[in-house]
Amino acid sequence: MMVESESQQQQPSQPVDPGELNEWRRGFTPQAEIWNGRLAMLGLSLGLMMLILVRFFSTGMSAS
Repeated sequence: MMVESESQQQQPSQPVDPGELNEWRRGFTPQAEIWNGRLAMLGLSLGLMMLILVRFFSTGMSAS
């Protein structure tokens, strides 16, 4: 179990400027990680949808 120092417990959280949340910065920033996750989920969803559609249409057209 981690013990936090008193200075960390007493620091109030400061609100972030809304313009700063959508600011494009280079590197591994929280915003880049959010976009990376969103695009990864989009790619996985599209890939799964394509797999399902190909399997659905290929089984219906077989000559056997």
